[in-house]
Amino acid sequence: MSVSLKGRSYRRFLATACTVAALLPGAALAEGKSVTIGLTADPSHLYPLAGEELSSNIMYYHLYDPLVKRNADLSFGPGLAESWEVLDDTTWRFKLREGVTFHNGNALTADDVVFTVEHARKSIRPDLVANIAEVTAVDDLTVEIKTPQPYAVLAMDLAELLILDREYTTATGDEQMDLKPVGTGPYKLTEWIKEEKLVLEAFDDYWAGKAGIQTVTFRPVTNPATRTAALLTGEVDVIQDLAVRDVERVKREGDFEVLTRPSLLNVVLAMDTREKSPTISLAKNPMTDVRVREAIARAIDVDAINKIVMNGLATPSTQYVPSSHLGYVEGMNFREMYPHDVEKGLELMKEAGYADGFTMTLDATNNRYVNDAQIAQALASMLAKVNIDLQLNIMPKSNFWGYIRVPTEKSSFIMSGWDVPSGDAGSMYGALFYTRGQKEGYGQVNRGSYSNPEVDALVDKADSTSKIEERDAYLQEATKILMKDIPMVPVHYEQDIYAVRKGVTLEPRVDKFLWAYEMDVE
Repeated sequence: MSVSLKGRSYRRFLATACTVAALLPGAALAEGKSVTIGLTADPSHLYPLAGEELSSNIMYYHLYDPLVKRNADLSFGPGLAESWEVLDDTTWRFKLREGVTFHNGNALTADDVVFTVEHARKSIRPDLVANIAEVTAVDDLTVEIKTPQPYAVLAMDLAELLILDREYTTATGDEQMDLKPVGTGPYKLTEWIKEEKLVLEAFDDYWAGKAGIQTVTFRPVTNPATRTAALLTGEVDVIQDLAVRDVERVKREGDFEVLTRPSLLNVVLAMDTREKSPTISLAKNPMTDVRVREAIARAIDVDAINKIVMNGLATPSTQYVPSSHLGYVEGMNFREMYPHDVEKGLELMKEAGYADGFTMTLDATNNRYVNDAQIAQALASMLAKVNIDLQLNIMPKSNFWGYIRVPTEKSSFIMSGWDVPSGDAGSMYGALFYTRGQKEGYGQVNRGSYSNPEVDALVDKADSTSKIEERDAYLQEATKILMKDIPMVPVHYEQDIYAVRKGVTLEPRVDKFLWAYEMDVE
């Protein structure tokens, strides 16, 4: 049985506390096959507790495995745990697969799972285990996890926790794990020349069967035009994020295919709500006033951005999560609540006491999201119409994440992106909107310092029920408050666009992970 979005299968699973048992089929074995993939950026890390961003996440899931596996369609099923059951409202028992080995030959045991949970608590990713109160090795292949209170989506959360080899990680140390990763995943690292190439080789003893593609080479090609050229000249076989302006050109070529699917990645604008903001010289930060936040929302013409900057290959966001997710409110549309209206924006600015406007800085990337620098430039032009002078601080992704890291000492206005592959708004709300410092593992990326006790209470209630329907209802109430409070402006969902040479089989995943284990080449 799998777990699917909006909890349909999951409700059956929780209601019966059934045992999940299935083995994922291995890819058809074919020695000697290879593929070269052009990514938008080099991974920042290969150690899964060192940070989170797309290029790194892609590598993590080649090298490591979670207990619960997220499938290409966002359903959930067995991973390193071949089965699990709910013993009571706060106790889950997971049965590990027998015979799973790490790349170094060490056998996977329950002690590795316990170590991973406890190690995550001390890392920069305590959010991964925020809803785990206790973890115990019952025997070598059985793990018992207790949650602080009833928690409906533990299995979904565990799809994000990648299991480490206790002995190896302890001996190697966290700093070296980026250079010497060892997991149970379908591939092993053989070479990483930073900013040039990263090479993986299939792991012969992978528990689900050896990968069909033996050698996978990832090449970071940050410039979109260069990425397209690399595909057309045969330097790479697959490219991620084909530039929207190149879609028709590649389609006209006879030896290539363009593959698209709607993305989960929501491009968003986080607004600082502290009384004093780093890049605003006024005595009081204007964005503490919801009227100013609404003026900003109304100044942004998302349809123009989509048409002019994105060539129509984006979907304007209606809420913070897609309609498929827990917490989405049917019939509620951000664009309808705050339609593009410069005159209304100016009126709101005047009402709030900022008729003459103010100056602040927008922090944004130039190589992380599709046409991100161009979107930032468009935003500057649009906000100028409501008398906000937006200074652009545009930087590469490698500098961006450290620059905007909470407590965001340098930032007032940030353009970034957020996706929720778990299918549940709770993980986003707990990370982005929960009051910082209130609860361990919550608010860790609340870059706008937003704080609303009602939202915190609703997230707490959602995280303390074993009933998926109740969780959905609490999160929907939180959505309604957030949509009226506007701590963040949702802009659009990207369209995932890949281009491949003919002979490469690639089915784009909903979570945007390029996983070579699911690919094939002729």
